Amino acid sequence: MTTPSTPVFPDFLYQKVAERFEHLITTRVLKIGDKLPSVRALSAEQGISLSTAFRAYSELEMRGMVEARTKSGYYVSYRPHLQAPTSRAPEPITDPARISVDGMIAQVYQQRSAEGITQLALATPALELLPQSKLNKTLSEALRTHPASCLNYEEVQGNRLLRKQIARYAVAGDIAVTEHDIVTTHGCVDALMLCLRAVTKPGDTVAIDSPTYFGIFSVLQGLSLNALQIPTHPIDGLDLAYLENALGTVRVAACLFVPTFNNPTGSCLSDARKQRLVALLAAHEIPLVEDDIYGELYFGKQRPRTCKSFDQQGLVMLCTSVSKSLAPGYRIGWCMPGRFLAQVINLKRMMAVASTTPTQVAVGLFFENGRFDLHMRKLRKALHTQCLQYSQAIAQYFPPDVKITRPEGGYVLWLEMNQQINAYELFQTALQHKISIAPGPIFSTDGRFTNYFRMSFGKPFDNQIAEGLKKLGALIQQKAPVR
Repeated sequence: MTTPSTPVFPDFLYQKVAERFEHLITTRVLKIGDKLPSVRALSAEQGISLSTAFRAYSELEMRGMVEARTKSGYYVSYRPHLQAPTSRAPEPITDPARISVDGMIAQVYQQRSAEGITQLALATPALELLPQSKLNKTLSEALRTHPASCLNYEEVQGNRLLRKQIARYAVAGDIAVTEHDIVTTHGCVDALMLCLRAVTKPGDTVAIDSPTYFGIFSVLQGLSLNALQIPTHPIDGLDLAYLENALGTVRVAACLFVPTFNNPTGSCLSDARKQRLVALLAAHEIPLVEDDIYGELYFGKQRPRTCKSFDQQGLVMLCTSVSKSLAPGYRIGWCMPGRFLAQVINLKRMMAVASTTPTQVAVGLFFENGRFDLHMRKLRKALHTQCLQYSQAIAQYFPPDVKITRPEGGYVLWLEMNQQINAYELFQTALQHKISIAPGPIFSTDGRFTNYFRMSFGKPFDNQIAEGLKKLGALIQQKAPVR
C-alpha cells in the first residue's frame, strides 16, 4: 500500500488508468464504438506521460476492452462473452441434390422496401453510408466529358477506363492482370452466371458453400445445374477436408465459393487455406468461380487475399461488383475469367451485347480520382462500429444461449438459437412486429439450419434498431422451451 511520501511508479500508474477505463466500459458509461481520447489527450487529461498513456491503452487492448484503428485512434470494443455458432456435422456424401428454391426467399424479398419495417434481413449498405452527392457529380462529369455523351455502345468487354482502374486495384491485391483480362457485367450475379455458363453444361454438378447466399441457388436453377453442398464453419470457413473427400466421390464440373466474408456466416478462409484450396482444385483441373463481393469490406489493417491471387493456371474466375460498397443501383460488376476469357466474352456478346455506358464511365472516374479509396475507408470504419454495436445489443437483449459470429468484415451476423426454436416461425412472428430477419433454411438447398438466422448490420445503429433488437430478443425468449 502506498503512502503520500511513496512515489507512484509508472508501471503501477498505467494499470490504475487502465482499471478506471475498464470500470467505465463494463458499467457501460462508455459504450461499444465510443472513441477514446488520443494518447496525447489522455496524457494531458490524466497528467501522465505519453508512454504511460500508451501503455494504459495497450493494457486495455490486451484485455479486449478497446481496439486500435489505424490512423483513427482507440475505440471501445468490449462486449460480454458471446459464443460462436456450432459447426454442423458434415452430411454423408450422396447424390447431388436438384435445386429447389423455397417460397421463404420470396417472402424475405417482399419486405425489401416495406415502410415501417426494422430491416435486419438484407445485406446491403444503408443509403446514408453511400457518397450520393459525389457520385451524382461524377455521373454528371461522365456525361459532360465523354466524347459521345455516353450514348454509344461500349466494347463488349466493357468500358476501357473502368477496366484499367479495376486492373490497377487488382495488381495492388497481388493479382497480375491488365484491362484485357477483365469483363464488366451487370452486377456480381451476372458475372457468376457468365462464368458458370463458360465452364458447365446443364445437368453438371457445382460445389457450393453450405450455408451460402440464396441467390446462388437461383443461378444454379436457371442454368439447370445440380448443387453439392460443402459444409462451411462459422469461423474457419469452407471444410477443405470434406471437399477433398467429395471430389474423390462425385464428379464436380466447377466450384462456386465465397471464401472472403461468406454470406451468411461472415467467415473468411485464411490466406494459407485459400492457397490450399486453389492447389486442390488445380490438381483436379476444376475451375473455381470466386465470389469476392465482400472482399473490400474488411475491418482489419489489410485486405484478405483472394484465391485469384494464388492462381497459377488460370482456373480461378474472380467475380465481384460495387453493389455492396458504392452503388447498388448502378449494377456495375466484373469478372476475371482467366483461361476462360474468350468464352465469357462470347457469352456476354450473345446475352447483352454491351454494358451500360454512363454508370461504367462514372465508376471508372470515381476510381481514377481517388474518391473510391476515401469512401471505402469511411465505409469500413462505419460497418466495423455498427457490427460491434449490434453485437453488444444482442448480448444485452437476447437469451444467453443464443450464439453469434464475430465477423472481421462484410455486413452480416449469423445467429444460432436453441435447437427447438424454428427460425421460419420466428421470421413470421417478427414480421407481425414489423421486424425483418433472414431465416436460416433459405441458405441451403434442403432446408437445413432451421434454428439459425442471418442479421444485417448495414444500417447505422439508432433507437429504432435498438428497440427492434430488444423486441426480437423477447420474441426468441418467448419461443424458448420451458425448462
